[in-house]
Amino acid sequence: MKRSSMFSQHGQSANAVDDILDSENNRMAENLATKVTRLKSLALDIDKDAEDQNHYLDGMDSDFMSVTGLLTGSVKRFSTMTRSGRDNRRLLCYVSAGLVAVFFILYYLVTRSRT
Repeated sequence: MKRSSMFSQHGQSANAVDDILDSENNRMAENLATKVTRLKSLALDIDKDAEDQNHYLDGMDSDFMSVTGLLTGSVKRFSTMTRSGRDNRRLLCYVSAGLVAVFFILYYLVTRSRT
């Protein structure tokens, strides 16, 4: 009888250990599933953010291309004006001197208003 009771206790303790291991495995599997769900959500957010930034950069590219076109046209007109004759050069010097004077006047007014 002792022998059967020992096997019975051993069988019960083995079942108890199996139950504990099963519950631990289930808890860890749920924890892992939660983490996987969180990672999936983060990956989707990163993907959406990357798409938004790519769209924004594409828009900036087209804006820069249009500004480049405007600047190229302005440089061509400026070059044509400086090569066209002495009167245009004199006008260009007056305009440049006027812009420098306006800059210094504005600088003086801004620094004076801060004090």
